[in-house]
Amino acid sequence: MNSNIHQNQIGRVRSYLQSLQKKITESISSLDGKSFLVDAWSKEAGEPLQGEGVTMILEGGQVFERAGCGFSHVKGHKLPASATQHRPELAGSPFEALGVSLVFHPRNPYVPTVHMNVRMIAAGDATQQSSWFGGGMDLTPYYGFEEDAIHFHATCRDALTPFGDDKYPRFKRWCDEYFFLKHRNEQRGIGGIFFDDFSELGFEESFAMMRAVGDAFLPAYLPIVQRRQHLEHSQRERDFQLYRRGRYVEFNLVFDRGTHFGLQSGGRTESILLSMPPLVSWSYQHIPEPGSQEATLYSRFLPRRDWV
Repeated sequence: MNSNIHQNQIGRVRSYLQSLQKKITESISSLDGKSFLVDAWSKEAGEPLQGEGVTMILEGGQVFERAGCGFSHVKGHKLPASATQHRPELAGSPFEALGVSLVFHPRNPYVPTVHMNVRMIAAGDATQQSSWFGGGMDLTPYYGFEEDAIHFHATCRDALTPFGDDKYPRFKRWCDEYFFLKHRNEQRGIGGIFFDDFSELGFEESFAMMRAVGDAFLPAYLPIVQRRQHLEHSQRERDFQLYRRGRYVEFNLVFDRGTHFGLQSGGRTESILLSMPPLVSWSYQHIPEPGSQEATLYSRFLPRRDWV
């Protein structure tokens, strides 16, 4: 591929990702009533990665206890192992990685935590250049509502339908398999969609699909927040929320490829770990009371289901 065409493609992806971060953070700030802290950063020559980004974080808001949304565009001399397991021919190649990643941790235990990420990786040299996309979104409720789960999955399905009827069931299954805590034999939440190493539609359609996923985030999540943010709750629900957040931490540190990619490639640790909740707890062999709302999460919402 002509290197000028390649750089033009990267520029278009960068422009979209920056506009997506702006749109999402403005919407969340308007809902919450508090502004995001804007932390622009750069990595200079001589470090493992060069590049720049903007980490935006809202803490201590009325609706969100912590909401982090980061944009990054970095370059490196050697793809880390977490990015080459499906592309061994590119091992050791120089690369560029661009993405927007967010995790929002709400205050009210009836509002689910949400994660969304869209990204592009380009690798190779002047003679061989490849690029691929990844991303998705998933929902992690503490208290389950069928209406919310159906809405979230239907929005994901509708975003992917223009790119083939196979995409939603395929990416939904991929999400279920990915966001799974093997050491607990338990799903992290109710899933959503997830895709990685995706280039099969060619650059233009693959990029369009990534944009469709990014643009679907606010319609998928905001109606759920608006339905649940004012529900009354007690210390019991708060304690269960903090306990279940422990599962989020376990997954991100043990299994998450994005976290591993960032840390292995010398990324900015503070930005990589913006997904962590501000408060979390663990308790030994916590068993919910039979028939309780907490028990229902395990019996009706965490097992894999076809929601739409």
